[in-house]
Amino acid sequence: MEIKLVLPSIDYKEKLLRYKADFIKNGDSMDGSAGLEDALTFEEWYAVWKDNLSESTVRDGSVPATTFLAVDENDDLVGMIDIRHRLNDYLMNFGGHIGYSVIKSQRQKGIATKMLALALEQCRELGIFKVLVTCDKQNIASAKTIQNNGGILENEISEMESITQRYWITL
Repeated sequence: MEIKLVLPSIDYKEKLLRYKADFIKNGDSMDGSAGLEDALTFEEWYAVWKDNLSESTVRDGSVPATTFLAVDENDDLVGMIDIRHRLNDYLMNFGGHIGYSVIKSQRQKGIATKMLALALEQCRELGIFKVLVTCDKQNIASAKTIQNNGGILENEISEMESITQRYWITL
C-alpha cells in the first residue's frame, strides 16, 4: 500500500471524525493526533493544530509541532503522525519528537513504518537530525517500526506502571 503525508484541511473533516470515532470505539490510544481525542469539534482541533505550527502561536503547555495525515492511494485516512519541532522535559523523557497512530483496520501492514520514514524526511527539512522516538515497552509493533527506521535503543524509563523505551534515529 502506498501512503503519503498530507496536512490537515477542512476537506478531511469527515475522515478525521471517523478516525476519532474508530479509536474511541476500540479504546485505542490516539497518539500523534495533536489532541484530536480531546477536541469537541473539528474546528476546535483545527484551530489548535494551526496555532501549534509556530513558536509564536503555540498553545501553552505545548511545543511547536506539525501533524500530518497519512492517506492511502484512495485518499483514505489510515494514520496520523505528529512531529514536535523541539523537546521539553516531558517529551525528552517520554514523548519524543514523533508520535503516531494507525487505524485498527490497517495495522500490521507496514503503514506505521512507512509513515515514520516519511516523517523523518520532514524532520530533515525542519533541521532535526537527531530524532527521539519513544514507545511503551509492551508495544512490540511500535518498537519494530522504530527499529526498522534506524532507531537505536538508548534506555528505558519507568513512569508509574509503564516503561517507556527511548530510541534515537540519526539522520
